[in-house]
Amino acid sequence: MVSTSKIKSVDFYRKIPRDLTEASLSGAGLSIVAAFCMMLLFGMELNDYLRVSTSTSVVVDKSSDGDFLRIDFNISFPALSCEFASVDVSDVLGTNRLNITKTVRKYSIDSKLNPTGSEFRSGPTSNSVKHDDDDVDEEYGEGSVSLNARNFDRISHQHAILVVNFFAPWCYWSNRLKPSWEKAAKIIKERYDPEIDGRIIMGKVDCTEEIDLCRRNHIQGYPSIRIFRKGSDVKEDHGHHDHESYYGDRDTDTLVKTMEDLVAPISLQSQNASDHSSSETKNDTKRPAPVAGGCRIEGFVRVKKVPGNLVVSARSAAHSFDASQMNMSHVITHFSFGKMLSPRVMNDMKRMLPYLGRSYDRLNGLSYISNPSDSNANVTIEHYIQVVKSEVMTRSYKLVEEYEYTAHSSLVHSLDIPVAKFHYEPSPMQVLITEDSKSFSHFITNVCAIIGGVFTVAGILDSILHNTFKLMKKVELGKNF
Repeated sequence: MVSTSKIKSVDFYRKIPRDLTEASLSGAGLSIVAAFCMMLLFGMELNDYLRVSTSTSVVVDKSSDGDFLRIDFNISFPALSCEFASVDVSDVLGTNRLNITKTVRKYSIDSKLNPTGSEFRSGPTSNSVKHDDDDVDEEYGEGSVSLNARNFDRISHQHAILVVNFFAPWCYWSNRLKPSWEKAAKIIKERYDPEIDGRIIMGKVDCTEEIDLCRRNHIQGYPSIRIFRKGSDVKEDHGHHDHESYYGDRDTDTLVKTMEDLVAPISLQSQNASDHSSSETKNDTKRPAPVAGGCRIEGFVRVKKVPGNLVVSARSAAHSFDASQMNMSHVITHFSFGKMLSPRVMNDMKRMLPYLGRSYDRLNGLSYISNPSDSNANVTIEHYIQVVKSEVMTRSYKLVEEYEYTAHSSLVHSLDIPVAKFHYEPSPMQVLITEDSKSFSHFITNVCAIIGGVFTVAGILDSILHNTFKLMKKVELGKNF
């Protein structure tokens, strides 16, 4: 059995009897200073250990979300009607998707961006609308009533149903509709004499002459056929009417049948559409007309990760638009790429600043306004967007992904129909941000080094001071003798 004395022989820290040691004032001062330095350096080391450091690198984009990129948006257009508002997507590979509706919602808004009702349902659209091939027969002439701001309200209150063709003389589609419209109006007038029957009348409004009247009814595309009903459909504010838009075929037979379907449920005695609200059967050719001239468009689209365009415009296969009167002013409430981060994740990511999140919402809250009534007519508003993906690997090995972008906007004059265009260009590279934390073993090693180093340095200084004082005393004693 190993004796106790042999075990004591390996002691690194041999003790000197306290009676053989001498305390000094300089040693006490150095001990206090050394203890303070140890505490200060320990605090600094602990803070460095707890602080998260980041390293940033640029690598080739190998995203987990594949070859597609999601774009989320919420944009308000105070002067673009939901009736014709269209979201289109195209890219350099030849993709061209028009009037996306599956993931896009539209809400009518007024000029102050306040909603005026529930979601606007545009319904299915037809790429072709049937028209008559021949011109109006001479025997029919013009059967519709010319309406203007002076007689519009009076005539609309005299008849249970007023069907109006809002047109422009220069419009190709208005001119194609004119023969069948006048012929159908003549037939309806003969069958339902306004002087005797009075249940229905067909009219027309020249929007180049009656600008205010057309603007009051939110007419933005020509021709627009609107169905006004008397009675319960009359609003209290200024006698305006809630009404429907007609999107069906425009040949004479279809127009006549549509008018007769409107009249059929209304008794000759009542002449009041409000007594027959159940007659408003569901029909894809007739849908509620927008009650305001603006539109808020929100939703998302998925696009390929190649340069492309997201375009918001007025679009119709059977309507014309006055480019000089189109106003694509808009306010961007939200515009982002990739999966939307939850508020909790975004708050966690704020500690990564300035490395992350500085351009996450570059366009949010910005307004782009043009006025077509002045020199800013035919203005297309374009946004050029550079998109870069950022990936953050946290200390817990959790991967957080987001897309940042920079945007530059401009107003462009052209002869085409104005649009709001977002040019996006995804970068083939991505930014990889990694959170680096020091190991606990590294922290303990540094703490030991601090304690040992300060203790050693203090001991050296104490030895130097002690020897210096002894030498000074010897020199002083030598002088005395």
